Amino acid sequence: MSEPPSDLFRSWVHSYEEDHEDVRVYRPDGHPFPPARGRRGMEFAPDGTFVDHPLGRGDAPDAVPGRWRLVSDRHIALTFGGGRPDRELEILRCDEDVLHVRRLTG
Repeated sequence: MSEPPSDLFRSWVHSYEEDHEDVRVYRPDGHPFPPARGRRGMEFAPDGTFVDHPLGRGDAPDAVPGRWRLVSDRHIALTFGGGRPDRELEILRCDEDVLHVRRLTG
């Protein structure tokens, strides 16, 4: 993979019910999730921008801008400003319905 899969470029919401071992599962925004107090998410854009959506006050999603870059085959680095720790992800599966990632750092 010299470029990330084109299906990556959208807003993803953490489907923690489907996580297994060290794999985190995300579904596209709009997926019919079961009720939850709050869900984390993330957005990838083709221009290298990234938005992390951690849970904020009252379990409401927050928005933290950053950048992504492809490090190597299936390996993406996420960088943030303001002292926020950077992260690295391995893409295990990505299609229009699901994103499976493994956090390598962060």
